[in-house]
Amino acid sequence: MRVEQFNDPYLNRTWGELGVRALSSGHRVSATLGYPAAGLAASLASDLAGFLGAPSIDLDLNFKAPAGRGFGQVKHLIAVASGKGGVGKSTTAVNLALALEREGAAVGLLDADIYGPSQGMMLGVASGKRPEVKDEKFFVPIKAWGLKAMSMSFLVDENTPMVWRGPMATGALQQLLGQTDWGALDYLVVDMPPGTGDIQLTLSQKAPVSGAVIVTTPQDIALLDARKGIEMFRKVDIPVLGVVENMSFFTCPECGAKSEVFGGGGGERVSAEFGVPLLGQLPLAPDIREQADGGRPTVAADAESATALLYRDLARHAAARIWALDTASAPTISMADD
Repeated sequence: MRVEQFNDPYLNRTWGELGVRALSSGHRVSATLGYPAAGLAASLASDLAGFLGAPSIDLDLNFKAPAGRGFGQVKHLIAVASGKGGVGKSTTAVNLALALEREGAAVGLLDADIYGPSQGMMLGVASGKRPEVKDEKFFVPIKAWGLKAMSMSFLVDENTPMVWRGPMATGALQQLLGQTDWGALDYLVVDMPPGTGDIQLTLSQKAPVSGAVIVTTPQDIALLDARKGIEMFRKVDIPVLGVVENMSFFTCPECGAKSEVFGGGGGERVSAEFGVPLLGQLPLAPDIREQADGGRPTVAADAESATALLYRDLARHAAARIWALDTASAPTISMADD
């Protein structure tokens, strides 16, 4: 067996099909993948050893984001969206961004929910903290938990409602996006407002979005709106990276039994209907809410916890999908004899 024939764990395609080349053979592998996968290194080394028939593999795993279609020094924009509110979209967005960062990427987070920004509180940014201004025209994003973050909540009093018509809100989005000094980023995660309105259309028309992640719950009513979200992104030619089923199950802390509080299999049905992956199924767990409300989201609170590992797997899966869409920036693998 040769390394090019190894099947990527997320894409069901061989590394050869994705542009990977093996230069020589042996028990030492140096690999550069198109998605961040620091948390997958040990598992990949074990899988490679089994695949190659070797007792063990010394794997040097690296990451280089595909060139992408972003703007400035931002390579990829990932929109996190939902057809309706209340499905945990913002919590998913912040943990997705943190997971990408923990996996080895440079990541920013834009809170595009102009009317109801929440990322400031979720990231633990002190109320009243304002971004600095560079060269009198660029906001300097606020750093929190390894992320570069920008939100309307950093610019106005958190108790002030945004009583704006659509053009004002879309103008604010364009300013936050284009007049923030993001610097070099592999991914900019955009927490979208719920629904399929002006903000969504503005982002799709004004920004080069690499792909969208749709967040839903298993409830039938949420799934109806998730379908609308998928159709909207398809109509504006933005690839849907996949579906995240949030609040998928509840695990009893006393007996360990799992209950599907909001039904079961909904995310799988939607993903099958539209031919997009089910990126992950996340639990209904009080600690996720408590950690986000406390300004220390799950992945920041404990990156090795069971729930954080689900977010990290989700992040690798979504980033791998972006890589698959841009195989022109193929990774390389070299193998050297011991």
